[in-house]
Amino acid sequence: MTEELASRYQFADVEQKIYERWESSGSFVAKVDSQKPKYSVVIPPPNVTGVLHMGHALNNSMQDIMIRFHRKRGKECLWLPGTDHAGIATQAVVEKKLFKEQQKTREEMGREAFLEEIFKWKDEHGNIILQQLRRLGCSCDWSRTRFTMDDELSVAVREAFVRLWEKGLVYRGARLVNWDCKLKTAVSDDEIEHVERKTHLWHLRYPLEDDPSKVLVVATTRPETMLGDTGVAVHPEDERYRDFVGKKVRLPLVGRSIPVIADETVEREFGTGAVKLTPGHDPADYERGKRFGLPIVNVLTEDGRINGEGGEYEGLSREQARKKVVEDLDAQGFLEKIEDYEHSVAISDRSGTVIEPLVSEQWFVKMEPLAQPAIAAVKNGSLRFVPERWTKVYLSWLENVRDWCISRQLWWGHRIPVWYDEDDVPVASRDELNLGDAHPKTGKPLVRQDEDVLDTWASSWLWPFATMGWPQKHPDLDRFYPTDFLGTARDIIYLWVARMVMAGYEFMDHLPMDKRCPFSVCYINATVLDAKGRRMSKSLGNGIDPVDLIDRYGADALRISLALATVEGQDIKFSEQRTEEGRNFVNKLWNAARFVLSNLPDGELLADVSQAKSLEDRWILHELKALTNEVTDLLENCKYHDAAQALRRFVWNSFCDWYLEIVKVRFQDEDESSRQMAQAVTARVLTQSLHLLHPITPFVTEALGDHVRSKGWDADTGSLVTAAWPGAEDLPEWSDAAQSMEALQAMVTALRNLRARNDVPERKEVNALLKLPDASLTATVEEARSWFQRLSRAKLDAYAVDVTRPDGSDADVVPVAPFGTAEVYLPLEGLIDKEARAADCRRKIEKLDQRISQLAKRLDNENFVKNAPEAVVQKERDKLNGWEEERSGLQRMLEQLS
Repeated sequence: MTEELASRYQFADVEQKIYERWESSGSFVAKVDSQKPKYSVVIPPPNVTGVLHMGHALNNSMQDIMIRFHRKRGKECLWLPGTDHAGIATQAVVEKKLFKEQQKTREEMGREAFLEEIFKWKDEHGNIILQQLRRLGCSCDWSRTRFTMDDELSVAVREAFVRLWEKGLVYRGARLVNWDCKLKTAVSDDEIEHVERKTHLWHLRYPLEDDPSKVLVVATTRPETMLGDTGVAVHPEDERYRDFVGKKVRLPLVGRSIPVIADETVEREFGTGAVKLTPGHDPADYERGKRFGLPIVNVLTEDGRINGEGGEYEGLSREQARKKVVEDLDAQGFLEKIEDYEHSVAISDRSGTVIEPLVSEQWFVKMEPLAQPAIAAVKNGSLRFVPERWTKVYLSWLENVRDWCISRQLWWGHRIPVWYDEDDVPVASRDELNLGDAHPKTGKPLVRQDEDVLDTWASSWLWPFATMGWPQKHPDLDRFYPTDFLGTARDIIYLWVARMVMAGYEFMDHLPMDKRCPFSVCYINATVLDAKGRRMSKSLGNGIDPVDLIDRYGADALRISLALATVEGQDIKFSEQRTEEGRNFVNKLWNAARFVLSNLPDGELLADVSQAKSLEDRWILHELKALTNEVTDLLENCKYHDAAQALRRFVWNSFCDWYLEIVKVRFQDEDESSRQMAQAVTARVLTQSLHLLHPITPFVTEALGDHVRSKGWDADTGSLVTAAWPGAEDLPEWSDAAQSMEALQAMVTALRNLRARNDVPERKEVNALLKLPDASLTATVEEARSWFQRLSRAKLDAYAVDVTRPDGSDADVVPVAPFGTAEVYLPLEGLIDKEARAADCRRKIEKLDQRISQLAKRLDNENFVKNAPEAVVQKERDKLNGWEEERSGLQRMLEQLS
């Protein structure tokens, strides 16, 4: 006798036990010597400082769906987890902690002692997010967990750098970079947040050198950087400034003579249409300066103060310098006016300070040679983006790629493996060199190692193969590279995805070209927004904590709610209500399984379901066959929403609301063959549904699978996580049953709707009349008469089938689309108060007339139709059509009542 299923699904009691069982049994461990075809994925490594957010929850749920699906499809699956050392983020966290606890700066501690503190912090706090991924149900091979600062990965990072050095693809030079003045380091684009801020637009007067009575007025949001101006630009077609082009103006406060140039990139509508050029402190000006050969004047120190190039302003902070420069410009007659202005400002997401574009000596990688194979990868089909439209973003960046700044002025990270002799001649080395050793080329003693560390992305671009043992010849690398799938966010298509593809082609050079691309499919996840369509952020306070949702609703509820929300190409407006709906589905599944398990016998069910005869059995098995084929195809193609929707619709609607309601009386049927077939079909449908649902809702399906196996119904006696994906080859195509059931369901639903709209009490039995178009449908109704009457709570007398509506009868009627002339009648005599019902109809018609009139006027307004988004206009038209149909139905009813 099997243990009885609990009356309610207690996910808190189930999830941890099941996960521990999976992990301890080695269900997630990939076997190198397996003969199965492989399927491999490397996790996008979350920051070691991170905790699970909704983006992580979405991305990792989708990855886990793919891994669980392919594992059940008979493949040897590796999902390799790990974390990123997150250079600037981690250093900032630990620096803040140490200063708070010990009142010490990293400079006071020294490099080695500070790094020891970071590793200590990482060991204590760095794996929180990996534990949270377990709670989400992620079936990673934890025995292969990697960290970007592991010794093995450090070897890989140094190997990659030296290879690039030897090929002349890495160099040191002065370029414009994003600079964090508080942390005193270059930062990457993904470490910047753009924030709208209210500021001013200062209009400054630059006098012509040969005629100071004439001035060129420029507009700027950064008046303090005018100390570094080396030119002024106007648009070549701007008639206002035709006479200024080619001449020179005198730079106020500084006295420097600078040229006026014509450049097509100038926006004539911005400010005055004339812009000051500061190549040392503005990315657009830097590019213009390169085109026109303008000198670069850097007026800022690394900590954001004015340097010696600023003359009398030297030593002032950026804010102080702005105030003083504006005061002096005004006093000397060079300030035309000040306007209020709002624009986007780049903020460091680590220090919270304004990012300063700054020319700085940094290490760079030459990207153009590396980009060509990565471009070819998508063009020859080696790499496919889903949705496909993200291919354009990928190609656009690669086709316009710039050299990559890979150095950071930090201590936490992979230190650049370059040493210098006493003449500052550099050398890169795979091995650690000691100070005092002879320079390999000059023979002079080495006196220092480069102080900088590599950009975090300069280790994570090696992630797909460095985690598998590269540059060593490792069994994992031979077996599982290249990987099959990458799930990630749009924000890092160029920061990470494109660079990984470049690295694969560059460093996996022992493989043929068609085996070097690190993954064959790149799935770009939707962005999870709040219910109002806004990005979740700390400043808005609109974030949703996925761990909190798991605590309250369970991991499966969150997972299926995310899968259902993931419509390809669309961002997700997410609210807690979605998770509640996910929980409702999980509870529906649990309750249905509990009902089945308590009503069916233990042991092998003898009936052969392929020989089913009754309409309802053949129908549900036909639906199961179609579902199995559909979900298999959808998951193969990353259609998570469609797969989850198909499964929910089948389980909730077809199986629970229809089949079980129809078939439950047969569980006690005296006819043994009918009873046994009903039991066998029900068990088959439940068991197969659990397998199909498992990749999306692994915990509840595994828990229920235990009970199904204990009943002896499932031929696969192992855990669902490793059990084979189900097939449906043994089931016939019963399309005739599907068509018949569709007609019956439509008629039952029509009768239910008739009862509801006429306020007929639920338990009151009524007589119903059916008008059927042919003998075939009549025979179908007769076959299903017993359960038809039970589900519709209506009595079908013999005379009620295949008749026309009796003249003069009071009846409500509904056409049964799409079944031709079929109609359902509900005689109203004795069921309702006709006068009260008619009055209610008139009131509703009156309200609808008002709404229809107002909306029709709006849609007749040409300006609205022309200017409103097409989707909005269509939504209003659909609303009008719905109201008009509702009015027609009420009018028809009123006529019948009258």
